[in-house]
Formats: sequence, C-alpha cells, structure tokens
Amino acid sequence: MIRLFKVHYPLRTLVLLAGEAVVVWASFLLGVLWRNRDDSWLALNAEGGYLKILAATAIILLISHWLDRYDAGTPSGWVEQAFRQLLAIGLAALALGVVALLLPAYLPASGATVMGVVLLTVLLFFWRAVYGWLVKQPFLRERIFVLGTGERAERLVQGLQKRELGVDVVGWTGNLDGELTRERMAAHLMDVTREQGVHRVIVALPDRRGTLPVTELLNLRLSGVKVEEATSWLEKITGRIEVEQLHPSWLIFSEGFRISNWLQAVRRVLSTLAAAVGLVVALPLLPFIMLAIVFDSPGPVLYRQKRVGRAGGNFYCYKFRTMRRDAEADTGATWATDDDPRITRIGRFLRASRLDEIPQLWCVLKSDMAFVGPRPERPEFVEWLSREIPYYGVRHAVRPGITGWAQVQYKYGNTLEDAREKLQYDLFYIKNASLGLDLLIMFQTIKIVLLGRGAQ
Repeated sequence: MIRLFKVHYPLRTLVLLAGEAVVVWASFLLGVLWRNRDDSWLALNAEGGYLKILAATAIILLISHWLDRYDAGTPSGWVEQAFRQLLAIGLAALALGVVALLLPAYLPASGATVMGVVLLTVLLFFWRAVYGWLVKQPFLRERIFVLGTGERAERLVQGLQKRELGVDVVGWTGNLDGELTRERMAAHLMDVTREQGVHRVIVALPDRRGTLPVTELLNLRLSGVKVEEATSWLEKITGRIEVEQLHPSWLIFSEGFRISNWLQAVRRVLSTLAAAVGLVVALPLLPFIMLAIVFDSPGPVLYRQKRVGRAGGNFYCYKFRTMRRDAEADTGATWATDDDPRITRIGRFLRASRLDEIPQLWCVLKSDMAFVGPRPERPEFVEWLSREIPYYGVRHAVRPGITGWAQVQYKYGNTLEDAREKLQYDLFYIKNASLGLDLLIMFQTIKIVLLGRGAQ
C-alpha cells in the first residue's frame, strides 16, 4: 500500500488512476491531431492545446471519481462495471459539452473533443480489461499470514479478503481446531510460510502472554518476511483506529498524534480563508434561505446550540433552523432519526443540501471551529458517550470542524454504535492530521455534498 496525504491506498488503485489518466490524455491528444492534421504543432503549442487536453482530462477523471470508478470497494461484476463505465463517459461528454458552450476557449475544438470521446470509449474498455487481467497475476499479489484468533483477527481477515488490496490470505490460525498452544501456532506458521512463500505476517492475538511465537517471528523477520501488528494494518485498510483492545501504550508510542505549532497556524489560516470564501459564495443565497424558513414554519431563522470544542470547552454553534421551534420540548436532547417528524419541509432540503450549515462558517471565523475536524457534539451527549466509549475524550484534542474524516467516510450517526464508529475515524484523523489530509477531506466533501450522501 502507498501512503499519500497520511492515508494508505492500494498500489493497484494508483496504477488504475495513473493508467486511466494516460488513456484519457492520449485519447484527446489523438483527437486534436486528427482534427488538425495539417497544423497540429500550431494547435498544440501556439494555441495552448496541451493545456486544453489537460483540462478535458481533469474533467473526465473528476467525474469518474464522483462515480466511484476508482473505489476498490465497488462491485466488480462485468455487467455493472460496463454500465458504470458508459455512465461515466456519458456524463463526461455532457460536462464537456456544457464547458465547451460556456467556456469554449478552455477545451479543444468541438471536432477534436468529439473524436476524443469516441476514442476514449474504446480505449477505456481496453485499459480496464488489461488492468483486470494484470491485477490477477500471482507475481503482483502479496501473500499474507494472519497470526491470531477471535473477532479482531476475523475482522482483519475479512477486510483483507473483501477489499481489492492485491493480497491473498494464505493462512491464519483461526482455522485451526482444538487448543491453540504456542508450539502449535508456531508449527502452523512455519509450515504455511514454507509451502506458500509468505511475504507478510500480521499479528492479531488478543492475549500474547505465553502464546506469541517470538523466536519464529524473529527468524522470519531476519529472513525478509515483514511482521506487523494488527492495529496498524486495520488502520491502513479501514482508515480508522479501532478502540476495542486498543492499549494506551499504542496511543502514546505510535507515530502521529503530534500537531506542531506551524501546522496549527497553517491550518488556522486555511480554515479562515475557506470560511471567508464560503460566506462570500453563499451570500446571494442567504435571503432566499431565510425567507423560505420564515414562510415554512414559525420560529427564528437561526438557532444556536451549545457544543463541546477543543480541550472540552463549550461554545455556541449556529445553524439555520431545520426543525419545529418546539422540537425538543418533550424529549430533551435527542439525535435526528430517519424521517424525523420534527424536521420541517424546507429543513429537509436544507439538510440534504448542507445549506443549513452555512452559519457555522461564522464559528470558524471566530476560531471556535476549524473547517476540517471532528464534528462538535452536544455536552449532554459527550458526558454519556465518554462513559460508554473508550478514548472518546481524545477527539477534543483538536478544534471541531464543519467537515471531517468521519463525515466523508461514514454516514450520519444517531446511535451509540454510530458514535463509536465515527470516533474511530476521528482518532485516525487526529493521529494523521496534516495539511494534505485536510485538503483531501475538503475535496471529498465536495463530492459528498454534490451527491447528497450522508445527510439526515
């Protein structure tokens, strides 16, 4: 796996993306060469043809990303893949047409663009077929042995098998029957290693005292086999840090969980700029949103709630009102649920489009929040969740954010288990906080908002 912006990606995903970028760029280059057979040098150099081809390539790749064409977890059936491929090309052609109509100077000539789309349709199917054959070859797959038993080891095995990571689980001790002694696990490990040529051993034992085959693992390590701990690998393949069986020593000694003063200053400047730009862009919409709320139901346009911020301090978070004025008069503080009757008609639209969160930009400008970070929770819930979920208070080590890693990776949460899942993503973010990860989250947020995913 390759680490970019503090997030691990399967190597095959990056190969797929890079290969597709080359195919798209080459298709439009051939389209320009075909359209300008007599003066191709002039079209490519003097008229900015290379930059126009790059713009068309970026549009195609962006639409493919929005359609999850590079997501290893999407279905792999050839019929669905073919449909998604044609859908991506069709939407890309539509987008190119709109851009060509509004900004014709930024794309190749219409004839070259049409020819590029035609070539792209053929070449992309060819590339996907080549890629599908390539990733199945044994010399490009890593053989892994999982040394462990129990639910955690089983989750690891299932995660490695379900996700297209380019690995094969050739053995794990959870398949052994009877009592698992140190000698028996060691013998099984060495037998599978000799027979299958294991490249990596992942240790996922719930209790290592008297059961961990230290000598055998050391010998394998010295012979070139990689030996790693399950917590780190679960973090790599899921993008979260599991709180079950997580020892405080791992949090203390693991790499990460350090945010320098320089990074804090840069992130603060970035959040302020993003919030200011967001308010300027949203300014024309504000009168219409306010009027819609006023005419839809009685009550104030804005509402404020006390939330828990950095270091456990409280602040007031502002939003456009999306519920009835007396929404919590009888129940007290409660999470929104599916088809919540307290949500007004215009409120449902505001939540789906995320327009209700525009006033939070003011909280960012006030330094109560950042643009990226864990979502702020209400004090009533924080007190309860801190008792029920280990390490819940760690999420208050950074400023809460309008968007965050948990928001782009997980659905809206309204249960204790949802809160536990989102905390695991928040811990991953705090451990790996960086400017690159913040930019990645912002980019992913645009996709989430445009597609209306995860709203409640």
